[in-house]
Amino acid sequence: MSKESKKSMRERMAAIVLELEDIYPESFCALEYGGDPWRLLVMGRLSAQCTDARVNIVCRELFCRFPDCNSMADGELSEIEDIVRPCGLYHTKAQSIKEASIMLRDEFGGVLPDNMDDLLRLSGVGRKIANLLLGDIYKKPAIVADTHCIRIFGRLGFYPETLKDPHKVELILSRLAEPEKQSDLCHRIVQFGRDVCSARSPKCDTCRLSAYCKKYQRDNK
Repeated sequence: MSKESKKSMRERMAAIVLELEDIYPESFCALEYGGDPWRLLVMGRLSAQCTDARVNIVCRELFCRFPDCNSMADGELSEIEDIVRPCGLYHTKAQSIKEASIMLRDEFGGVLPDNMDDLLRLSGVGRKIANLLLGDIYKKPAIVADTHCIRIFGRLGFYPETLKDPHKVELILSRLAEPEKQSDLCHRIVQFGRDVCSARSPKCDTCRLSAYCKKYQRDNK
């Protein structure tokens, strides 16, 4: 990958952000959490290695049975497991959403923490979920380095495509994207990854980001 100055990379990122804002005027989280911070916490945990669409379906029943942090904290683990089974890894996921709900109730008074350190103390919460919560709930600068984000920004040339470390990607992108744009950018890039820049069959010839894409430029010399 050819050397590109930080200034040039920031300018290219800004152009990409504007293009994505034009393609997707509305930025939204694919998880249907209804504005409830605790529900986004739970859904974020269930979404690991599972589609957002499936999580949305499963959580209709889950939140009907356990509508809030307190009820989940007091819930029977076996019942939680039965409901979240379709999301995969259901033993681990059920245990962690119950434990996180207990900690949230007992240590934080049911209020979702607004900082990375405390969020990472919650069972099952890594940096990806924590950034999702900080960006969506508290409107703080946050890069959610999920598979779409890692793949697409690698193809665009902001780091080698072989880089798959979410934390390293987060650090790189957080220095390039304007802080106030980061959370919405991550939601838009997920939609873009589903619509255009898919893992196996990206629609490069009709992609509106091709002018900024290092992979496209290499492949079409």
